[in-house]
Amino acid sequence: MAKKTIQRFLPDHNKVRHHKSLKIFGRLLHDANLWHLNRRSARGAFAVGLFFAFIPVPFQMVLAAALAIPLRVNLPISVATVWITNPLTMPPIFYCSYLVGTVALGHPAQHFQFEASWQWFLDSLTTIGPAFLVGSVICATLAAISGYFVVDLVWRHSVRKAWLNRHK
Repeated sequence: MAKKTIQRFLPDHNKVRHHKSLKIFGRLLHDANLWHLNRRSARGAFAVGLFFAFIPVPFQMVLAAALAIPLRVNLPISVATVWITNPLTMPPIFYCSYLVGTVALGHPAQHFQFEASWQWFLDSLTTIGPAFLVGSVICATLAAISGYFVVDLVWRHSVRKAWLNRHK
């Protein structure tokens, strides 16, 4: 069942609650709904996490937690899902976001060479920045919507399958 599979990978809620970057939320983390795992909380948490995974900002985990709290979706899932973009997956994901942005804005894709410098970053804000940001928002929205419905379908399928197995 999907719930048991997801629960195997979730960290202990006390460990997440006492994580140094999440302490800014204080007593808000004591809401039991943030730790409960059901279809509604899982699909919403995946949507929140996937959205912030595609947004190129620092502290994506904190932003995912900040949105998970008022939406009352599963906090560990929303924070963990952000790690879809990690140092290995970030370059291809963000390059695809840039390409989506160029198509959305109707601009031709520019060839660029990445440099790890502040000056390159400032220069790229005017050249590739708009397409990259627009593409990131489009990809984030599509990923969140897709994740929401895929988790919902997988959850419903696993419940239906478990129900049929019990009747056999």
